[in-house]
Amino acid sequence: MLYTLSHSPTRCDLPALLRLTREGDALLLLQDGLLAGLAGSASLDLLLNAPISLYALQDDLDARGLSGHFSPKITLIGYTDFVVLTETHHSQMAW
Repeated sequence: MLYTLSHSPTRCDLPALLRLTREGDALLLLQDGLLAGLAGSASLDLLLNAPISLYALQDDLDARGLSGHFSPKITLIGYTDFVVLTETHHSQMAW
C-alpha cells in the first residue's frame, strides 16, 4: 500500500496512520506532510521506526525551503518517481 501524507503531523494522527502500515508499504510525504520529516522531530522518530519505505517530494521540499532541515534518511523523489510508486502500489490511501 502507498500512503501519502499531505497534512502537518500536528494536524493529523500520525501514530494511527503508522499503525495501519505493514512491511513493504511506502509513505510519501508531500505538501505540509513534509514537516514530519524534519531532522530531530518526534514525528521523524515515529517514521523511522515504522517498517515502511519513506519518500518525500523534492519539489514540495524546495518550495518550502526545508532542504537544509530535512532528514537524509528519507528518499527524495520527483513526480516521475511518484508515478512509479503509484504503479507499484496499486492500493493507496491519502492522509
